[in-house]
Amino acid sequence: MRIPAKGMDEAALFGAMAAYREHDLDTKGGRTWAYVYDPGRPDVDRIAKRALVEWYDENALDPTVFPSLLRFENEVVGMARTHLRGGPDVVGHFTSGGTESCMMAVKSARDRARELRPDLDRPTMVLPVTAHPAFHKGAHYFDVEVVTVPVDTTTWKVDPEVMAGAVDDRTILMVASAVSYAHGVVDPVPELGALALERDLLFHVDGCIGGFVLPYFRRLGEPVTDFDFSVPGVTSMSMDFHKYAYCPKGASLVLYRDASIRRHQLYAKAAWTGYTVINTTFQSTKSGGPLAATWAVLNYVGDDGFLDIAARTLAARKEIVAGVDTIPELEVMGTPESNLVALTSATGPGGADLVNVFDVVDRMRTHRWFVQPQLGFAGSKANIHLSIGGASLPLVPELIEDFRTAVAEAVAAPTPAADPAIVELLAGLDPDALDAATFDALLEGAGIGASADGGTDLPDEGTAGINAILDVCPAPLAERLLVEYFNRLYVPPRD
Repeated sequence: MRIPAKGMDEAALFGAMAAYREHDLDTKGGRTWAYVYDPGRPDVDRIAKRALVEWYDENALDPTVFPSLLRFENEVVGMARTHLRGGPDVVGHFTSGGTESCMMAVKSARDRARELRPDLDRPTMVLPVTAHPAFHKGAHYFDVEVVTVPVDTTTWKVDPEVMAGAVDDRTILMVASAVSYAHGVVDPVPELGALALERDLLFHVDGCIGGFVLPYFRRLGEPVTDFDFSVPGVTSMSMDFHKYAYCPKGASLVLYRDASIRRHQLYAKAAWTGYTVINTTFQSTKSGGPLAATWAVLNYVGDDGFLDIAARTLAARKEIVAGVDTIPELEVMGTPESNLVALTSATGPGGADLVNVFDVVDRMRTHRWFVQPQLGFAGSKANIHLSIGGASLPLVPELIEDFRTAVAEAVAAPTPAADPAIVELLAGLDPDALDAATFDALLEGAGIGASADGGTDLPDEGTAGINAILDVCPAPLAERLLVEYFNRLYVPPRD
């Protein structure tokens, strides 16, 4: 494939691009319950896109060249500091998303440990099994060993005593969630903060998906566990704006209790022949568009506007939980504290699931809803994740009725269980010894064929079969399978 010999005219160009979107999920309208976030206010999108476009070609690499971006960033950090009840010494940086924010906290902890404890060979960080994979990714990139601890399988929260038992003289960082993505609950941050102070540890609270909305829920009368900089012992936090502040992607922050911790995040290089490099985050060159759009949305919507959106979001969550209680085959996992809800199958007298939740996910797709499947792991059964937002409330009655229908359809015509031969193959498979022929057989068993470009196709008719296979895989094997699949999925088209 080559760059076209002659450029396309505008109408043909955007017509071709629109055709590519034929199978994309809707980003607006409230029918997509993961990955995208809709405030239910078209005016917010208009303001965000205007600011995004007007600043998209300014470069946040050098604040001396584009001082508007420096001002935007400092003011956005200041608003976040107040929102998360931080003192005047709290500082931070704008990032491309929650993963970068979390990874920056890991990098800062590692570099601080290198400075203060140069004899420490390989540091560790302790986190609940429910913590976001961004921390594992950070550990992988920065050579920090991860120590995971189990959580209570009723509340889905970590036990501080269990965390304390995992901390040793190699630990440089503890992590908690506010809220955890899978179940929407807040870990016991006050008790963990006390542990961090007692052991002289950095303690990061991941508020990427819950940090913005929880303070509003508290003001609306909901009981919210203290999770922010008001808690002694919390030394850093992450919070996304492109989720429930409804800013364009990617927009997030990592915040530190003071600049003495934050400086370990920064990177500078003078020993080369070019310009002096100083980077605040992973990126060097980065568009000013997301930052400007974040500043614009925060100032345009205002505190009263966000409180109103949060009130509608909270009402939607309560209606969904109440509605699911009327569907005997489904149940809510734990007690959601934010706007995230996980639904799993209820069990029958013999302990068997009443419905295959992966089938329900596929059936909901036929009713024009996208709800997110989550695999079972560490005591958490396979389940359905819902990210609830400002546009959700009017759609809840229809959603619940379509869940009722989808469950009935899934019970009447369930996907066959994973082929016993495939399950047997998986049980004896070494992830490090996976070869192309074995992987091809697994793809065929999941109903996925090769594409015309020499890669791998996307699934045509839902993902229940794929998820059924992944759900019975040991986690290391599932990870290897996903890597191999994506390595084949991204293949340039052939002439």
